[in-house]
Amino acid sequence: MMNMLVVAMDSPQYITYVVLTSIAIILMFLAALVAVILVLLQQSNSEGIDGITGSSETFFGKNKGKSIESKLKKWTWICLAVLAVLSIIFYIVAIVIK
Repeated sequence: MMNMLVVAMDSPQYITYVVLTSIAIILMFLAALVAVILVLLQQSNSEGIDGITGSSETFFGKNKGKSIESKLKKWTWICLAVLAVLSIIFYIVAIVIK
């Protein structure tokens, strides 16, 4: 019985499974970490206390950060899409190889 387990763990199929799942988990961790950092870098959409005081900004002051905010949002969506695709690949590899 023990010999069957050793043979199964030395098989190329098992080694491929371990390598692919390890790579997928590492990439998912990195994508999730980058997504969290990008979300934390974004400004909130609520006005907060500025809505009460009625602070005014110029047109240029309001649109200055739009390009940075839009880039952060775009990269957040890209990271989340990569995370979703890697999760699906991980699930497929886990089913097919194991």
